[in-house]
Amino acid sequence: MSPSQVLDGANRQVFLGTFVHSKSRAELEYMHDTAVYVDEHGVIAKVQKSGSDTVGETLKDLGWDAASVERHVSTEGQFFFPGLIDTHVHASQYPNVGIFGKTTLLDWLEKYTFPLESSLKDLNKARRVYSACVRRTLAHGTTTAAYYATTDVAATNLLADLCLKMGQRAFVGRVSMDNPDLCPDYYRDESAQASAELTEQTIQHIQKADPDYEIVSPIVTPRFAPSCTSEAMHHLSALQRKHDLPLQTHVSENKGEIALVASMFPDSTSYADVYDRHGLLTPRTILAHAVHLTDAEADVVAARGAKVSHCACSNSSLTSGAARVRWLWGKGIEVGLGTDMSGGYSSSVLEAARQAALVSRHVAMGEEGGDGHKLTVDEVLYLATKGGAICVGLEDKIGGFEEGKHWDAQLIGMRTVGSGEGEDGEGEGESEDSNVDLFGWEDWEERMAKWLYGGDDRNTKKVWVKGRLVHSRWGSDRQTK
Repeated sequence: MSPSQVLDGANRQVFLGTFVHSKSRAELEYMHDTAVYVDEHGVIAKVQKSGSDTVGETLKDLGWDAASVERHVSTEGQFFFPGLIDTHVHASQYPNVGIFGKTTLLDWLEKYTFPLESSLKDLNKARRVYSACVRRTLAHGTTTAAYYATTDVAATNLLADLCLKMGQRAFVGRVSMDNPDLCPDYYRDESAQASAELTEQTIQHIQKADPDYEIVSPIVTPRFAPSCTSEAMHHLSALQRKHDLPLQTHVSENKGEIALVASMFPDSTSYADVYDRHGLLTPRTILAHAVHLTDAEADVVAARGAKVSHCACSNSSLTSGAARVRWLWGKGIEVGLGTDMSGGYSSSVLEAARQAALVSRHVAMGEEGGDGHKLTVDEVLYLATKGGAICVGLEDKIGGFEEGKHWDAQLIGMRTVGSGEGEDGEGEGESEDSNVDLFGWEDWEERMAKWLYGGDDRNTKKVWVKGRLVHSRWGSDRQTK
């Protein structure tokens, strides 16, 4: 199968019903009785509000054969929402989700993470882990993921191949770590030069598999400053510039980590300064965590155009701290969401969004400014979609339902409770498998809040990437004509 066959949706499609996406950082837009037309390349050709009664006419205007166009309809309790974007996730750690005990970052790496990651040089094991990870994240509506793999080239290439085959948009990074003072002997690159050369091998593999990076792209991935020598970081910076690639790493996650960085790089003024001196802060850089950034560091990050992945679940699980999203915004830094499996306990970006909302309330309890730090439902859903799209550099392609963007989307369904006329008060309600019940009197803002705080993968009925159906649950409605 050629890359174009893998990447493009097979048919022209029209989606009918209610669509919800971010109009701005602070406001969701609700488009009812709307028709969205998606071409054979998975690109939105037309958005027609109040357009459900004129489909035939519009198809004729587009020059599409009505008989060959697939139709998808959102019914009562359902709506279309953009695909979720995970800006920081360790695919190699998926088997350890929920396993962190009482550890904090550095001992968690030694006890749980490095042993698991190093074991994935066994490609049979890697295939099991990565297939399950991609399948699970797709089921949660994650249409784009920025993945950390392992140091192993073959296993990293396998992850890229699986993402392409299964249809998930992904940035796949071979993890670079060569510092013998921190990295275990059994799990590190042999040298700084090897870090760059091995990463180059993965870049070449992905270029061959998906030459235009339509679905899968390489991403330069120095694990974090303590795991890399200065020479390696310089090599990786040069590699990023050579290929004009995105880059991902961690910053200021944990106070112990920050102290370690200060001791290892005494000539630098801060953790962010270490990266800046090595040319790793760029407009294409995604910095995970940024919990304890100082004002000066935030100013540098903003000046370089680097982005932040807010990993609320992981920051709580590993007792790292509470990142201040509104403060980061105020500094001019774009922010997305990361599940950060397996520091984070869930593979769901929706869970990351609700934890971002809850963590913002904890920030409000302890920071000057109080309630001003709280994030709204609309804001955290922006982080999960358009904010993430900006972080991964695809804001012109994904994150919303504007014409010209790719159809990366999900059909969300919630159970509608009936009239209560039955013997057990169940009435004629829908039999949707859902953790969220709708009673019919909720307005759309309330429905979105119920989905955010109570929803899970049972509500994710169908998922598309670039027009291709990549996940479907039994029992969801679909009309095809």
